[in-house]
Amino acid sequence: MGLNDWFADHLWVTYCLIFGFTAYVYNKVFRVRKLPILKELIVYLMIGAGSFMLLLFQVDARLPIVPSLFVAIVMMLLYRGRVLYTSWRSKNQQDQPK
Repeated sequence: MGLNDWFADHLWVTYCLIFGFTAYVYNKVFRVRKLPILKELIVYLMIGAGSFMLLLFQVDARLPIVPSLFVAIVMMLLYRGRVLYTSWRSKNQQDQPK
């Protein structure tokens, strides 16, 4: 029993993972400003519909959608960590007397 079989057996968990990962990517990459509540609702409804399509790709076509989204989020977190480390490092170098 592989990971794809587990995802096929647990559709709601798989859908929630896809929706959560997709919403996280939207918020960290594509969201530039706060939208009015109705537009925000429409965006999340569209993310929900897209997540359903990705669920079909995950379960029926057996494509690695959840692992791919997970890798994308890990890469985003690594980049964020690198940016924080670089800013911390440059701040410490500026505070050092020469």
